[in-house]
Amino acid sequence: MPSERSPRRWRRITDLNSPQPAPSGPGLARRLGVGDAVVIGLGSMVGAGVFAVWSPAARAAGSGLLIGLGIAAVVAYCNAVSSAQLAAVYPVSGGTYVYGRERLGEWWGFAAGWCFVIGKTASCAAMALTFATYVTDIDWLRRLVALVAVLGLAAVNLRGVTKTARLTRILVTCTLAVLALVLILLYTGEPHHHASTGTSAYGVLQSAGLLFFAFAGYARIATMGEEVREPARTIPRAITVALIIAIGIYFAVALALLRTGDPASTAAPLAAAVDGVGAAWAVPVVRIGAALASLGALLALIAGVGRTTLAMARNRDLPSWLAAVHPRYQVPHHAELALAAVVGVLVLTTDLRGVIGFSSFGVLLYYAIANASAFTQPADQRRWPRAVNVIGLTGCLVLAVTLPWTSAVVAAALLAAALLVRRFRTGRAGSARN
Repeated sequence: MPSERSPRRWRRITDLNSPQPAPSGPGLARRLGVGDAVVIGLGSMVGAGVFAVWSPAARAAGSGLLIGLGIAAVVAYCNAVSSAQLAAVYPVSGGTYVYGRERLGEWWGFAAGWCFVIGKTASCAAMALTFATYVTDIDWLRRLVALVAVLGLAAVNLRGVTKTARLTRILVTCTLAVLALVLILLYTGEPHHHASTGTSAYGVLQSAGLLFFAFAGYARIATMGEEVREPARTIPRAITVALIIAIGIYFAVALALLRTGDPASTAAPLAAAVDGVGAAWAVPVVRIGAALASLGALLALIAGVGRTTLAMARNRDLPSWLAAVHPRYQVPHHAELALAAVVGVLVLTTDLRGVIGFSSFGVLLYYAIANASAFTQPADQRRWPRAVNVIGLTGCLVLAVTLPWTSAVVAAALLAAALLVRRFRTGRAGSARN
């Protein structure tokens, strides 16, 4: 772990809004304000998860669903403030990949970046397939619709980050409008009591890990730190505001679902709950809202994964071809084209309904490294006490090991394979220099 006098550490920053050290390679344009950054974070958090995550989480938690949601919210808050504290000092693309390299060492940064890229690439495919599921029930057509969604939103991202933020704002507005309608119908409808099911500590923790999948979008704000104006002020404020709004929405939805039915009994609990209170006319509206929410999450995911890929390519942890920045639109166009190609193959060939646990495992490890990195920051860079970092780190590790074991094993195996490949490459490079 580097000390404060380590030569690898960035220069001490007395004015965090002053010009920052330039990244290696072409830079991105700082075009996003607080409002845009909040919208991008909300577009990632209040996405398809709010329509789909309740069923598996409720089955795991039983009557302890709200406890699981509370645990997920606490861990998400700790991760968010750790990320905000780090992003204010290191406002370049890459998120915890950069923070881990600067605060803990290159290997930790590589592990964080790899966990983020593989977890969020799977999430991109899951969001595309979720969108397509609400459009059609025909399998081959569903995959084609998912592919079109991936290619279309990748094209939007390639036109520049301001267009990404603008479209995300529209999609988030539509999603929030649908959610508002759903909540009005559920809270004004007749409550339906259902039999309570048992719960266990393990089940509650597993539900928290699954629910965390829906919270993790605030990372998109930090990974796009190189495109945010006045990052020391904008990033912490945007992350905090976006997370508080998302937590409020999730608790409102959870309470409404528990008031009107059993969210564990169906794969589409919001649509079922609306139908159950006698508002069948609103079911198509819920389906449209879920489709738009999936598109908003996919759009923000493509932007975030592309920026982390860019950062890793700049340091040659991924092929340097991926570090290219478009001269006109100033976006990492090679990284986003490669991502679109990989996600396109996944939606055409793979059933990703079981990879929420896989994605959550990778993202929880990513944030565990973020909390460890924030713990090492000196007093002049701190905004929150170190206890927050300790709680966040512990929470991430506990939730990761309580996820379905198949997801954890596959994700851990991919991480181990990536570390072995990097070890082999660095060993060969060292031998060549000698």
